[in-house]
Formats: sequence, structure tokens, C-alpha cells
Amino acid sequence: MSAECAYKTVKQSASDEFCEKRSRFIGYVKPVKTQAEAAAFIAEIQKKHWDAKHNVYAYILREGGVKRYSDDGEPQGTAGVPVLDVLEKSGVCDTAVVVTRYFGGVLLGTGGLVRAYSHAAHLALEAGKIITMGLCAILEIRTDYASHAKLSNFMENTDAIVLNTEFSDFVTLTVSISIEKADAFCDAVFDFSGGKVRPEKINEKFAEK
Repeated sequence: MSAECAYKTVKQSASDEFCEKRSRFIGYVKPVKTQAEAAAFIAEIQKKHWDAKHNVYAYILREGGVKRYSDDGEPQGTAGVPVLDVLEKSGVCDTAVVVTRYFGGVLLGTGGLVRAYSHAAHLALEAGKIITMGLCAILEIRTDYASHAKLSNFMENTDAIVLNTEFSDFVTLTVSISIEKADAFCDAVFDFSGGKVRPEKINEKFAEK
């Protein structure tokens, strides 16, 4: 699949934490699509943990390939860069991570900080669940009431997902299917209906594969 048709991100906002030599590290993750969303998420965590020693962050966006990070007072290269590196190596985008640190009184050293922030970022991504988003075709299918049940049963054996069903003079189904399978699906519906029904593509969107 081409890069334009799929990408990785996190499924949900989540957090996890651990302690290292009495320092408490809390990793937060959230799916974001814009710099404004990322900034709002970072500000939210900073407000929540206003009393923490550090609120380190990193994020990557699909649009424009934007990458940002902050060490937030930790020695340069020991915090924000390791978090960003975890995001890059995981292959995710449209994803922001904030790692909050409550200092426990014991210095971790440069290597210790890199390992701790990296681990916190890994925990956050695991909690958020990395998923693959694929480009899907949104199709509209109009059929009569007599054919609706048979067509619905037929589609249960395909990869199409019914998003909505409207009942009026006709039955109108809105379905989603992987962009690569859309043409074959449309042909199959056309053949199954004896040439009476041809799905019409009305949109495209990214959805979890």
C-alpha cells in the first residue's frame, strides 16, 4: 500500500507511568491532527501537572511533516529528542506525547534520562494502541425494499462496513470499504443485483484498518 493510502497513529488518548530512582515519569499520548490541537493537549497536561519539575513533549503531524519537541528544562537532548525518536521509530504521526516528571531527588545522569523518557514514551504509545489508518471509499447504495435484505446479507460476506441506512421511497445504504477494494466491490454488487444496483462513490476518508 502506498504512503498516501495508509499511516500509523494512536487509537485513543491514554497514559501510563513508572518510577525510576524515586522520580515519577507519567507518559501521556493523544491523537492530534494540527499544531493547535497538539498545543492545546500540551497546555492541558502542563496545567494538570503545574507542580511537576518537567513536562517534556514531542509530536509529529502528517500534514507538512511537522515535528516538534521540547526538553522543558532537562539537559539538551536528554528528554524531548528521545521522545521524538520513539515516535519516529514507531512510525506514527498525528500523535503527541507529553512526559511529566516529578523529580525524586536522585540525579539520573544523561543516559538515565534518555532511557527514562524513552521508556515513558513507549508506555504511552502502548496505552494509546498504535493502529493503521487506511484510505476508504464512502459509497452510497440505493435499492428497493424487496432487494434490501438480500443485498444486506450479501454484503456481510464482504469487507464493506455499513455506516448508515435511510428508509424513504428507497433504501439508501452508506458504506465504507478500503479504497483498493472499492471497484471490485462495486462490480460485485452490480452483478449480484442483476445490473440493477451500482454503488456510487460520494467521498473518501481515513479509517482504522
